[in-house]
Amino acid sequence: MNVRQAVVMVGGKGTRLRPLTNNRPKPILPVLDRPCLSYLIESLAKGGIEEVILACGYRSEKMKEAIGNGSGEGTVIDYSYEDVPMGTAGAIKLLEDRLDDVFVAVNGDVFADIDLKKEIDEHKRTGASITISLTRVENPCEFGIARLDGDGRILEFKEKPKPEEVFSDLINAGVYVMEKEVLKHVPKGQMYDFSKELTIDVMNKGYRVQGHMLNGIWMDVGRPKDLLRANITAAERWFSDHEWNDVTKGSKITKPLYIGQGGKATDSKLSQSIISKGSAVRRSEISGSLIMADCDICDATISGSIIGEGCIIKRGSIIVDSVVADDVIIEENTTVRERTVEQ
Repeated sequence: MNVRQAVVMVGGKGTRLRPLTNNRPKPILPVLDRPCLSYLIESLAKGGIEEVILACGYRSEKMKEAIGNGSGEGTVIDYSYEDVPMGTAGAIKLLEDRLDDVFVAVNGDVFADIDLKKEIDEHKRTGASITISLTRVENPCEFGIARLDGDGRILEFKEKPKPEEVFSDLINAGVYVMEKEVLKHVPKGQMYDFSKELTIDVMNKGYRVQGHMLNGIWMDVGRPKDLLRANITAAERWFSDHEWNDVTKGSKITKPLYIGQGGKATDSKLSQSIISKGSAVRRSEISGSLIMADCDICDATISGSIIGEGCIIKRGSIIVDSVVADDVIIEENTTVRERTVEQ
C-alpha cells in the first residue's frame, strides 16, 4: 500500500526566533527567498505524498498566504486549525477521522530536503507501528535521543537529556511514518506531545518503534543562528557555481552567496551571505549574514547577523552578531553588538 498522506505540525509560536516571528510563524521564515517549509513540502511530494495537511496554530493566516494550496509543489495542501494548542500528538488526534491507515507526520519547523521513500520502505520492512527519522548531532541535549538494537529498533528514547544523561548522538529528526491505530493511545481533548509522551507510551506497551537514519539535509531552525546557517548551507548547495557579476558591480565576492530577484550589491565586500529579493547594498561589507527582503544598506558593516524585512541601515553603522526586526531604521554611526533590535 502506498503512503500518500502527511500531516505537518506547524502550530508553534517560535519564541526563540523573536522578533523575526512577531509577524510570521517560524516555518515560513525565508531560506533563499522561499518559505522554509516549502522545501519540506517539496520533499514530501517527491516521496509520493499526494495530500499534505498543515496543522496550524500561531499566525495561521500568514501560513496560508505564504504556502497556498500546493499547486506549485506537486501535492494538495489542506489546513487544520486549533482553537487552543493541543501539542503535536493532540493536533494529529484532531484529524483522526481524515487520516489513512498509514500516514506520515512531520515537525514543520525545520529546514529539510530529505528522501522520504527510504523511510517508508523501512517502515514496511520492519512492520513497525511508528518509524522515526534519526540524525547525528554534536550536541544532542536539545533534542530527543534514541538507542537502537542491531536491526534499528528503538530500545530507549529520552527527550532533551541533561549532559550526564546522554547515551547517544542519534536524535529525533521529527519525520514519522506511523500506523493510524497508534492514535488510540492519544487522549481526546487534551494537550499531548508526540515525542515526549506518545512515542514512549507505545514503546512501553510493546509496540515496535523503528529508527531510520535520515537521508538528505535536515536542520533545526529554532534559533536565529540556525536560520542563518540553513540559508548559508542552501546557498552553498544550490548556488556554489553561480556567478553574480550582473548584480554585484564593483564588489568583491567570497562564496557561498545568494542574491534574490531585484537584489543588488555595488562597490561592496560580500562573504558567505544572503541578500534577499529587492534588497540593495551599497559600499558596505556583509559577512556571514542574512539580509531579508527589501532592505536598504549603505556604507555599513554587518557580520554574523540577520536583518529583517524592510530595514534601512544608514551610513557608518556596524552590526555584529545581532538580530534586527522588520522595518527598523538603524541611524547613522550606530553600533549594534550581540543584541536584538526591535521597533
